[in-house]
Amino acid sequence: MIFRNAVKPGRNLIFHTRSWRRLYHSSNGNEALNIAVLGGGITGLATAYFITRSLPNARVTLFEASSRLGGWLHSQQVDVGSGKVVFEQGPRTLRPSRPNGWVTIDLLRDLNLEDQVLVTSKSSLAAHNRFIYYPDHLVRVPGPGVPLWRNLYPLFTEPIYKGLFRSLLTEWARPKIQDLDDESVGSFVSRRYCKEAADNFASAVIHGIYAGDIYQLSARSLLPQLWFGEAANGSLTTSALRKWTLRLPRDEALNEAWENEPVQSEIVTKLRESSVFTFKKGVGQLATTLEASLKVDPNVTINCNKHVYKLELNEGEDLIEVILRNELDRLKFSHVISTLNSKTLQTIVRPKGILSSLAAIHSVTVMVVNLFFSNPALLPVHGFGYLLPRSLQFEQNPEFGLGVVFDSDASVGQDSVPGTKVTVMIGGHWWDGWDRYPDEDEGASMAKAIIKRHLGITEDPQAIRVGLQRNCIPQYTVGHHGRMAQSHQELQIFKGKLRVAGNSYTGVGLNDCVRAANDVVTNLVKRERATGLESFVQGIQEAN
Repeated sequence: MIFRNAVKPGRNLIFHTRSWRRLYHSSNGNEALNIAVLGGGITGLATAYFITRSLPNARVTLFEASSRLGGWLHSQQVDVGSGKVVFEQGPRTLRPSRPNGWVTIDLLRDLNLEDQVLVTSKSSLAAHNRFIYYPDHLVRVPGPGVPLWRNLYPLFTEPIYKGLFRSLLTEWARPKIQDLDDESVGSFVSRRYCKEAADNFASAVIHGIYAGDIYQLSARSLLPQLWFGEAANGSLTTSALRKWTLRLPRDEALNEAWENEPVQSEIVTKLRESSVFTFKKGVGQLATTLEASLKVDPNVTINCNKHVYKLELNEGEDLIEVILRNELDRLKFSHVISTLNSKTLQTIVRPKGILSSLAAIHSVTVMVVNLFFSNPALLPVHGFGYLLPRSLQFEQNPEFGLGVVFDSDASVGQDSVPGTKVTVMIGGHWWDGWDRYPDEDEGASMAKAIIKRHLGITEDPQAIRVGLQRNCIPQYTVGHHGRMAQSHQELQIFKGKLRVAGNSYTGVGLNDCVRAANDVVTNLVKRERATGLESFVQGIQEAN
């Protein structure tokens, strides 16, 4: 991809507006900074880019162990006869939600990607229709865009809603548990509503985002608005009626900058009316554009196929050393920002075992299968797609599927030929402990079996792509917040020379990763002795 137009030096991101600069950009001596960024996924690329924009005199060296940049962002244009279709092996759409989504929006503005954005409007079928498969058919989840009776009627007729209506009416009267530091999502939803709500609904939603087990994942980390809402108001019903909102200290400066100097542009207006958005060549276009920008910057060096073997603090020179596979390659930097998986970082840091709390973050493996059919009328319903809850009987999901996205509905405008495009996700926590995963042929057969059973699709696809994404989604299990607070303390030994960002810590989504990159660079500019995990030792604020 050709980088369209070099970034204009005078153009600032929302979070680098004049008010933002007054808040954070008051340090001097930036010329001395020589920064290493470990990992060339979206967090690493965004981190390097933000450094070039905020500290233009700093030298940046990016290390990536594989031969390509972009990490889990992997979009591919596939020839299908007279045209092309886009297959996504990683994230496929983004939400323009505040605050993290707005950081991403401003990044794409700064990269001149406005005319590459494809929007799914809030009035589209993809925005209105989202389904769960239970017990043997698709059930539409209540939502906007339909008459009230169509939302209410299934509550009394569909087996998936068993026990839910009554639990919604009585949730306000259920006592809260005092002095609870954390609990699983499954426990929290069962306690506040009912076990059916956890197994039928919460598990499906969590499958779609984290590919994880609701009885292992942390309610405090995944559902902070609900978790702290109960603590502050006694019940979720009361919290909703009071319009109680959780506000985190890390968000306040961003919100202040936006409120003081709101950005008016066509793309911002457009995205405010959207449900989700993507790019014409796929979400990977964001990564390739960042890569192109960095490659033309004379202060940036990109090293692919470089495995970092050790990280050591050189206290005598007040530097941190990056040691490559060859022990003779000891490179010295003023700072290192690691966007590596937390377990990988834990194994390379010296003294060995100093970041032991990072070893507890487990990641799941997901198989992603893209299928394109030339027949545009294959789907029995239209919408964003459907998710598979843990409560399904085995015969309805022997392949351990997680969900199916209707890409031809969710990402309209990417493909140059008509047809039906779907993506099937398989595995996740269901595969924990497996020592062998399905190969490509097995994955293709499993995906076709799922859509045949659930959607009645029996045609052979015109194009298919199977990818196994090993250890792709970190699992924030119960106690994640406390472990990250411990990691923050453990990182203090590096005196601010080593900082972390990425999906192992503050969120697994693309917007979360871009936000983490912005935050770690902001603290670097402020010359604070930061770790990237400050939010885990800060309090919360309540806003009514």
